[in-house]
Amino acid sequence: MKTNYKTNVHLSSAFLAFCLLATSCAKIYYHPDAITIAESHEVLAIMPPVVSIAAQKKVDAESLIEQQKTESINFQKEIYAWLLKRKMKNQFTCDFQQTDNTNALLARAGYPDTLLTTDEICSLLGVDGVIKTNIALSKPMSDGAAIALLLIGGGGSTNEIRVNYNINDCEMQQLIFSFDHKYSGGIGSSTSRLVDEMMRQISKKMPHFKP
Repeated sequence: MKTNYKTNVHLSSAFLAFCLLATSCAKIYYHPDAITIAESHEVLAIMPPVVSIAAQKKVDAESLIEQQKTESINFQKEIYAWLLKRKMKNQFTCDFQQTDNTNALLARAGYPDTLLTTDEICSLLGVDGVIKTNIALSKPMSDGAAIALLLIGGGGSTNEIRVNYNINDCEMQQLIFSFDHKYSGGIGSSTSRLVDEMMRQISKKMPHFKP
């Protein structure tokens, strides 16, 4: 881990709110020493997001579970690609572990069937911090799944999406940053478009961001 800390910067531990859309606001949490802790991070791992999709008519439970697994990998890849592109522009103080490596190591440990603590995940992946995301969808985002759903008469004209994005520090085993927001997308919405929209907002609030 890095040893140089910014000791003169501290953030409030209270939840902060700022308006992202005219009709709603995001909720953001910072650990009191979020910036200082983030300065010690060299590598963050991006966990496969936990994706939940609302039950749909004529879609059985097994198909729904497979859709959720597909969406999870899609979101993880898009988030990694987005962060990597900005890292190349020198906008972050840390690096991001390749998702293929992350997933291979997790699979060897039996994840997600085997539940792992944050400490176990950190030791397994050999990183300084872990990004965990929970995404709740009212219908699938993937084009193939969404089209299939429309063909059988499921889904409405919009997709309501709740995103909770957390960063946990491995050394302290504590949450240092959290972003929670609700989005709404039309039929044409895609995983890449949603990730671009949410990461534009989240990234500038991350304690690892370089303004």
